[in-house]
Amino acid sequence: MTDDGADSDPDDPWERNAGWWQDGFTDGADAEYEEQILPLARECLAGAARVLDIGTGEGQIARLAVRDGAALVVGVDPTLAQLAAARQRAGGVRYARSSADALPFPEDSFDAVVVCLVFEHITDHRPAIAEIARVLAPGGRFAFFLNHPLLQAPNSGWIIDHILEEQYWRIGPYLTEDVAMEELAPGVLLPFVHRPLSQYVNAMAGNGLLIERMEEPAPPEGFLARAPEYRDAATIPRLLLMVARKLA
Repeated sequence: MTDDGADSDPDDPWERNAGWWQDGFTDGADAEYEEQILPLARECLAGAARVLDIGTGEGQIARLAVRDGAALVVGVDPTLAQLAAARQRAGGVRYARSSADALPFPEDSFDAVVVCLVFEHITDHRPAIAEIARVLAPGGRFAFFLNHPLLQAPNSGWIIDHILEEQYWRIGPYLTEDVAMEELAPGVLLPFVHRPLSQYVNAMAGNGLLIERMEEPAPPEGFLARAPEYRDAATIPRLLLMVARKLA
């Protein structure tokens, strides 16, 4: 499997910032991936023979699935710079350039699909969820990782009120869909889409994806240790995991 041969777009923020992601969030660099996301992904994908990783980036979840014994693991991503790094890091994964809403695979091709922190950047989630349901075999699993929509709504955040001497987490306009460019590091701006959780759940239900499990884990120790103020928000989950099964 190869990409479509197109040149990368230097104005695409994902192409421009691929190196920032690879340096800061892969190969053991990020505590949330190492201590939380990768162990949960391993659990969700256990026993699956054919795995599809959508938005694979440089392939760390896909490589994990290969190491755990999956016979076929495919990673897709629209970003050429990520796919180049993924192929260089190898690990037995097959890669293809693709968006989530037009997957280049027949129906019922995979036993498990994993999507990790991708839908926050997709303008319209519904075609992508329909595609996931299409390529999943009946009874197949869908592991869906999101930045928690409720607690990461626009303008949400930790508030320290010095007048009332209170600290609390402010939730912004949760029911309002929002698309914004967020600066994640100096010079690193990426688009983020907020939508209520019900929109994901209803799209999954409408495509025969039955949610069997949901997790809202507390931030892991490695993340909390980064700064003293992070411990004040230790009961605020940053991650949401839904595990669904395709109905027969």
